[in-house]
Amino acid sequence: MSNNNIKIRKCLFPAAGYGTRFLPATKAIPKEMLPVLTKPLLQYGVEEAISANIETMAIVTGRGKRAIEDHFDISYELEHQIKDTSKEHYLTEIRNVINNCTFSYTRQIEMKGLGHAIACGETLIGQEPFAVILADDLCDNDSDSVLSQMIKLYEKYQCSIVAVEEIPAEDSNKYGVIAGDVIEDNVIRVNDMVEKPEPQDAPSNLAIIGRYILTPDIFDIIKDTKAGRGGEIQITDALLTQAKKGGVIAYKFKGKRFDCGSVDGFVQATNYFYNKQK
Repeated sequence: MSNNNIKIRKCLFPAAGYGTRFLPATKAIPKEMLPVLTKPLLQYGVEEAISANIETMAIVTGRGKRAIEDHFDISYELEHQIKDTSKEHYLTEIRNVINNCTFSYTRQIEMKGLGHAIACGETLIGQEPFAVILADDLCDNDSDSVLSQMIKLYEKYQCSIVAVEEIPAEDSNKYGVIAGDVIEDNVIRVNDMVEKPEPQDAPSNLAIIGRYILTPDIFDIIKDTKAGRGGEIQITDALLTQAKKGGVIAYKFKGKRFDCGSVDGFVQATNYFYNKQK
């Protein structure tokens, strides 16, 4: 199936992880539902997808994640309680999200890594190119969102795309790290990628963050990908298979990114958005 001129219509959100770095808060609350100010991380991600003209949201969840489905649904009791009061405007944003999107869900039964989580989404995505947003990585841009920038790039190159940013060398063992050849400003044709290398083994200082556009052949590649670092099926390993055929580009995006999977990044994001709204 050719990908030519196929629009990106769906966005996949892997949201099955445990969020152990935020225990005990995440014992009963999905980490994707932790709020930055008054909005859950996952809602920021969904709104970024909407900004890129995507209306179909596919969410891979796990046990104990019912709050995600409840959030992207109408709460009739709450709506009734605050209707025609001064508090009604608080629900305006989430109502707009619910009214403008379709949500579908599936579960990742076992935690086997990001590659496995993405593979679980195949039933929701089908055989078409799609976006992936990791809600842990909260991105902000005053003009085009990161995903909007990447979709424009996809329309030109018609291949898988990973968002990357420069990181300190000592942080390389927290990320997938890429290497390749610059083909235009901020765009690299990837020829190597390594999952969480030690600093001395990192092929560059360009780390993959939680924004991807993937072509549908990734699903079959993941099925043939053996467990890698940590005994998990890594999306980095599957993407390397595509990269060896010239099928992956990396994009140094414009905008700010906060690692809200860490307490430090979460606090930085909270302060940033608080100061921005003042």
